[in-house]
Amino acid sequence: MANDFLSEIYPSGTKQREERSGGKAIPVLPVRDTVLFPHAVLPLTVGRESSIQLIQSLGDEKTIVVVAQRDARMDTPQPADLYTYGTLATIHKVVKMPNQSLFVFTEGTERVKLTQFVQTEPFMTATVEPLGDVIPESGPGTEALQRNVLSEFQQIVTASPTLSDELQTIAMNIEDPGRLVDFIASSLPFLSTPDKQDLLEMPDVAGRLERVNKHLAKELEVQQLRNKIQSEVQDQVQQSQRDYYLREQMKAIQKELGDHDEGQKDIEELRQKIEDAGMPEETKKEALKELGRLSRMSPMAADYSLTRNYIEWLAVLPWSKSSGTEVDIVKGKQILDEDHYDLKKVKDRILDYLSVRRLKPDMKGPILCFVGPPGVGKTSLGRSIAKALDRKFQRISLGGMHDEAELRGHRRTYIGALPGQIIQNLRRAGTNDPVFMLDEIDKLGRDFRGDPSSALLEILDPEQNNSFRDNYLDQPFDLSKVLFICTANQLDPIPAPLLDRMEIIDLTGYTEQEKTHIAFRYLIPRQIKENGILAENIEFPEESVGYIVRHYTREAGVRKLEQLIGTVCRKQARRIAEGNTEKLVITHEVIHEFLGGIKVRVDTEIAERTKRAGVAVGLAWTPSGGDVLFIEANKMKGNGGFKMTGQIGEVMQESMQAALTWVRSNAKSLGLEEDFTKDVDIHIHVPAGAIPKDGPSAGVTMATVLVSLMTDRKVHPLTAMTGEITLSGNVLPVGGIKEKFLAAKRAGVKDVILPAENRLNVEEDLMPEQIAGVNIHYASCIEDVLKVALPRTVAEEVKDEQVREEILQHAEV
Repeated sequence: MANDFLSEIYPSGTKQREERSGGKAIPVLPVRDTVLFPHAVLPLTVGRESSIQLIQSLGDEKTIVVVAQRDARMDTPQPADLYTYGTLATIHKVVKMPNQSLFVFTEGTERVKLTQFVQTEPFMTATVEPLGDVIPESGPGTEALQRNVLSEFQQIVTASPTLSDELQTIAMNIEDPGRLVDFIASSLPFLSTPDKQDLLEMPDVAGRLERVNKHLAKELEVQQLRNKIQSEVQDQVQQSQRDYYLREQMKAIQKELGDHDEGQKDIEELRQKIEDAGMPEETKKEALKELGRLSRMSPMAADYSLTRNYIEWLAVLPWSKSSGTEVDIVKGKQILDEDHYDLKKVKDRILDYLSVRRLKPDMKGPILCFVGPPGVGKTSLGRSIAKALDRKFQRISLGGMHDEAELRGHRRTYIGALPGQIIQNLRRAGTNDPVFMLDEIDKLGRDFRGDPSSALLEILDPEQNNSFRDNYLDQPFDLSKVLFICTANQLDPIPAPLLDRMEIIDLTGYTEQEKTHIAFRYLIPRQIKENGILAENIEFPEESVGYIVRHYTREAGVRKLEQLIGTVCRKQARRIAEGNTEKLVITHEVIHEFLGGIKVRVDTEIAERTKRAGVAVGLAWTPSGGDVLFIEANKMKGNGGFKMTGQIGEVMQESMQAALTWVRSNAKSLGLEEDFTKDVDIHIHVPAGAIPKDGPSAGVTMATVLVSLMTDRKVHPLTAMTGEITLSGNVLPVGGIKEKFLAAKRAGVKDVILPAENRLNVEEDLMPEQIAGVNIHYASCIEDVLKVALPRTVAEEVKDEQVREEILQHAEV
């Protein structure tokens, strides 16, 4: 059948075939990673073009020489690339595969040495010289060696899952030692090509037996070691954990070889980080203890990643890394002056701190608390302080925080546990002395998850925070070098123990002149840049900026003012984008076009509201700064009733009751009948009824409203007041004087009545330029208030009417 196949696909009668039949040359078939031994049957896949031509040229002659390549990667080997020794082989069958390659069944016959290559193209032919076996003399030594080889081979076949048990039977039936060695060598898959080639080139049968005996002994030792490793691994893991089993097996192998895996490298890197972190000795001891646990854990263990994350957090924190820069007082003052206008007391306090820091670098960081309405620059002031100190700046928003763990962290027993915001921000900062801005400390919450304000007691106490313990780390960390700055809109919601640990610095609102200055220095340049226009494209006259401040904002800060300036800049940006590149000068008409009509009528509103008796202007403190508060009273026929409306709190209601009692008890001195409430009902109302109002500073305003109503005298225009009264008519001091005064000035008030005991607050908190244009009257009793607030003669009443008319006419114009 093979002859029919060969005669069908191979041409016959060529000169080369005639030469081979004469024994002059034999075709040479190079093979990769394969050594054919005598008496061994070996299937070969022939795919190279030269090899296919070799097979096709055989015809009836079926003898070739199979020689291994020295380099298996060589596609077109030359004679120098082949071994000198090969095997004479007979082709029994050739099968043509679908991919045009050939499947050739060969049988080795004898060892040969290639003596001379006759041709290399299209395939190689060479003359060969037979290499006969050197048969050892029969004796006990040779027989013992042969038996030992056979026994080891049987053990290997028995233990190997890939070798067939029939190989043992075949080997036992071979009596010739040379054939036995060749059969064993061709059957062992672990022998490399160079090892097999060495055996092929060795004519001495005894030498081949010794060489094979060494290979078999080595393989038996490897098998025993592998079985030992498998036994150790199976004792540690369950059969179903396949991945874990393979990892343990690899670890055991590497242990026997003395190699370190990637996990060990990771452990060493963590150890080095711990050494370089500069942590305290106790913390370092704990970190190394956890690292030891980690090194003994499998990467597949549930706690592995948790333990590693914990060690990583300990290693990366800045335990001993500080900014290390020297404090420059002159530079700090320059930065504060460049970034913020006015705020003299705040800047002085910061410069005092910088000075002490320069003289005593290891001082404990103070806890500053900036209190003021929104938009006055509390947060940006913290950034400027960090820049002046040349430190990192980190901001934590406390508004709405309910969970204590947000600050202290979660314990490691919880899933997904992390350190708190304090430790996390220290890691981001990379130093142990950053500037921490704790924003909105007055808006902390409290519920079943804990009380964050109580957690802040330790963080913000200079005497305690040198050993702050985060729940996750459970190791003391020194926070005494951190400069904590808190911000709040009001102090009332802050718990007293927490407030006691902070140094309060008030940031009140700005006057119209200060806002205008801030606009030109900061707001206008920033908005021009952010909206993509140039300073040459737009011009803000000082009068126009003052107009926006006066008629479009009534805030203590400048946030709304910056928004309005940004709106104007965006309108100009649109005009430029539409092709109108002409410079825009912001006039009142342009402001009306871009921002709409006037939103705030300051002095005109007060003049309009006080056109009738029974209306007075009070001053109130709010979290967003001071504000004016209109209080109205009216009377009607009745039987002595007294009604209070406007969503007012209990304190303000009591002030109304006290004011009515004082007026009734002093009716005669006021020119009223002692029973003037007998036939009338009195109703006091505080407008904006949807807004809750309460506070102990409206007593004098209530009394003035009642006296104005009952005596039918109108309160002087552009007059406002604040203060609490007693039943005997004394005026008590109140808080928030600066905020209230600035609110009155923003509203266009010209006369402000304050309690006499608040004179010191005016002198300390208000600058001369802030007071300019406003008359301050101090009152120690209600009679002093009435003398200033109400006209005493007809001439004064006439003058008041003229002032009102001028104000209202000016507003219409």
